Amino acid sequence: MNLVELTEAPAAALPVQTLREHLRLGSGFADDSLQDGLLAGFLRAAIAAIEGRTGKALLSRDFALTVTAWARPDRQPLAVGPVAEIANVRLADAQGAETTLPPSAWRLDRDAQRPALTAAGAFLPRIPLGGRATVAFTAGFGPEWDDVPPDLSQAVLMLATHYHEFRHDVALGPGCMPFGVTALIERYRPLRLGACA
Repeated sequence: MNLVELTEAPAAALPVQTLREHLRLGSGFADDSLQDGLLAGFLRAAIAAIEGRTGKALLSRDFALTVTAWARPDRQPLAVGPVAEIANVRLADAQGAETTLPPSAWRLDRDAQRPALTAAGAFLPRIPLGGRATVAFTAGFGPEWDDVPPDLSQAVLMLATHYHEFRHDVALGPGCMPFGVTALIERYRPLRLGACA
């Protein structure tokens, strides 16, 4: 399984000004925007860390999931959510010749924890021997920062603040998040029950 992010969240969607206010940085100076690039970097890092722990895309982006075999004959989890839409499903043979599946062959299961491509009938179309299937989809809570749930938004600000305050710390640590961030994202973390897909 290979998940590729095809687009990134636009810089305009990042809450740089909100982080500036959260950090209580000075304002009214000629060089107010001097740190904006740095703050945007901390926000992107915090978003990536929280998305990695929760399996949720905070801002809408396009993704492509490539597999060589379906997880189940009738269902393929999409690895990140919430999924707004599936753009297309393509099958490729061992030589790379692609076929786009008609939307009548599949449907989107918008499950909050495990969104998936599911079969419209009994089974998903067979992936050719030595070939692959690619599912192109859009995932995220929405295109604007206001679309992100408030608890996840607060967690991003808290983690970006942590990154800002400890930006000169080069010591290796255990890699854990601050407790407040962990508490805010806990309900979004995926549950792993058994070996089912």
